[in-house]
Amino acid sequence: MRLRYIFLISILLTISAHLSAQNDRQLVRIGNRFFYEQNYAKAEIEYRKAIASNGGNTQAIYNLGCALQAQKKDSAAIKQYELAGKIETNKIRKSKSYHNIGVICQSHQMYKEAIEAYKESLRNNPGDNETRYNYVLCKRLQKNQKNQNDKQQNKDDNKDKKNKDKKQENKDNQQQKQQQSNEQMSKDNAEQLLNAAIQEEKATQQRLKKSMQKPQKRNLDKNW
Repeated sequence: MRLRYIFLISILLTISAHLSAQNDRQLVRIGNRFFYEQNYAKAEIEYRKAIASNGGNTQAIYNLGCALQAQKKDSAAIKQYELAGKIETNKIRKSKSYHNIGVICQSHQMYKEAIEAYKESLRNNPGDNETRYNYVLCKRLQKNQKNQNDKQQNKDDNKDKKNKDKKQENKDNQQQKQQQSNEQMSKDNAEQLLNAAIQEEKATQQRLKKSMQKPQKRNLDKNW
């Protein structure tokens, strides 16, 4: 009796798993119809339902990435492609996930990341000419980007050097003007002191001259 009970539970679990598999595949098909109609938001909803029903459905995960990418939700799309690429066992389908990651990174001029994604795609499908072309193109674009960055860096460095030199020149000019101003003040002070001394000397000579010109009074003796 106990063995029959266990066998019955096993049958029920098998049927439940089969219905669940049918359910997620059906949801993927519904999502695909919305996707081909370019109704990407509704397609996203159906693919998410399929994944909720069966988290290992790599087709639903990959298609969700496509729906997100079509809506310009690139960061979210990359996460789905990475997950699909990680758990997918079919090398051709795995290569498509990494190819799409490369396409997104390339569109954002993230050439280093795009190159790595294309490499992984080619490891799984070496005969994919489109991926190989994108890989070579990104290598060239990365080199051009580096050259442009180097030129811009040199330009910025030269600009900074000119600004620094100009600031130093202005500082030197200010110091020179201050020094000249101080020297002029010292010269003016010296001239003022000299003029004051000359005036004081003249005044002293005039007082002395006037003193010598006055007649000297003789003191008379007192009568006895």
